[in-house]
Amino acid sequence: MFGRGRPTGSLFVQVLTFTGFTLVAAQAISLILLFNLPPPTPDFYRLSEIDQAFRGPAPTFTDRRPLEVRTQADAPRPAMEGRQAPRIRAAVAQELGIAVDRVVISGDPGPFTDRRVIRTLRNRLAREGLREEHFLIDPFQVGVRRTDGRWTVVRPQRAFGLNAWQRGILLWFVLAGLAMAPIAWIFARRLSAPIRALANAAERLGRDPRAPPLQISGSAEITVAAAAFNDMQGRLRRYVEDRTAMVGSIAHDLRTPLTRLRFRIESAPEELRPKMNADIDQMEEMISATLAFVRDATRPGERTPLELSSLLESLCDEMAETGAETAVERNDKVVLEGDPMALRRLFSNLLENAVKFGGGARARVYQEGVHAVVEIDDDGPGIPPADAERVFEPFYRREPSRSRQTGGIGLGLAVVRSIARGHGGDVALLNRSGGGLTARVLLPL
Repeated sequence: MFGRGRPTGSLFVQVLTFTGFTLVAAQAISLILLFNLPPPTPDFYRLSEIDQAFRGPAPTFTDRRPLEVRTQADAPRPAMEGRQAPRIRAAVAQELGIAVDRVVISGDPGPFTDRRVIRTLRNRLAREGLREEHFLIDPFQVGVRRTDGRWTVVRPQRAFGLNAWQRGILLWFVLAGLAMAPIAWIFARRLSAPIRALANAAERLGRDPRAPPLQISGSAEITVAAAAFNDMQGRLRRYVEDRTAMVGSIAHDLRTPLTRLRFRIESAPEELRPKMNADIDQMEEMISATLAFVRDATRPGERTPLELSSLLESLCDEMAETGAETAVERNDKVVLEGDPMALRRLFSNLLENAVKFGGGARARVYQEGVHAVVEIDDDGPGIPPADAERVFEPFYRREPSRSRQTGGIGLGLAVVRSIARGHGGDVALLNRSGGGLTARVLLPL
């Protein structure tokens, strides 16, 4: 049975709730800023300051952007309209002592030129003891036509970057985002935790088909997915066990007719008996190897921390005692969770193949990302690229002989790949450019 915690509601409802909460929070922050932050006061300039800029030098300010004077061929556009525009033009012309038709005032009403802002500016001027009637609000341009037909234009310098009010708004939004970040992080972690657990269970199933069922709690959708995953895992395990048991039963039952054949060849002609006995011995060897393979595949090995360099050194020392040329390069210690007996058989088969077909074996262990890599080199002839995958098929041998002197019956590399993939890894045979073969085993840490 799969483990299932109590559902915490629909994932759709949780996402919808968080989205609605975020929108309400954003609107609340906007309202707080709107009602509590003072409105921005635009830069304004009295006509006396503009006249001084025409006469030169332009005045400087500490609280406003300075005025700049430039010369251009055309009159500034568009011309300012409204009830106050003719009065301001007349005041500028009178101050400069020129005709009114030589003065053009261009301006964009912008977001601040409503009555409230104008009233606020006039109140400010009154508080400062300045009784000037007319002033212009940035952005604007005041142009005077010169005698040569060109225009002298006074305008505020262009602003670069954000003003103080914009910086204040930006700071408030940044602070609000930082305040919301922990809530979003907690909610996102809560939503992603069951999905992450499901992904880890899928990865664990690839490394260990007998891994315990997934126990997970979360939304209704996640709980249903966990139940389906556990059902799939159970079906896969039963499927593999059934097929493995069937192969073992067939191999076991074949021993009975082989035993009868041994007794019956006693009556066969003398010249045929050696060949018939050799065939029967070969078949019994294949059956014994198959039963051993099935037994190892169905035996639930315990996964324990295992240091690969030490394992390879012990295998090489044992083989060296029988005269085999084996060596292990000094490497960093790499530890992983694995079945010691199965991994011992995996590396033993590869070392024996390297000694048998390549004259010797050189092993090394290193870490590559989140994987442990074991490479075993030999100086043999290598294998054709077309056979790089076929050699891992059960009972496939490039050399047609089935004698023990030439390499057994062809289950060694099939066992190697089965064990490697049972640990979530894989194995490959690679020809080296300088000659020889490298068996490369990749195992997840």
